[in-house]
Amino acid sequence: MTALLNKAFAEATQLSEEQQNQLAQMLLDLMTDESRWDELFASSQDVLADMANEAIAEYQAGNTKPCRSEMP
Repeated sequence: MTALLNKAFAEATQLSEEQQNQLAQMLLDLMTDESRWDELFASSQDVLADMANEAIAEYQAGNTKPCRSEMP
């Protein structure tokens, strides 16, 4: 365990049982969310590559127009 995580846990022991449980649940949720995002990004790489290739092909075929923003 890193020194910083050890310090955080040491400070967490000073919290009430309810606060400790809330903190623990937040940490578990955060780790689950991070894992889920990693899975989603990993599985989307092929889709993103296909979309990029399609956009390049449309550009090369002359099927795109410049995007112009109008400034006041």
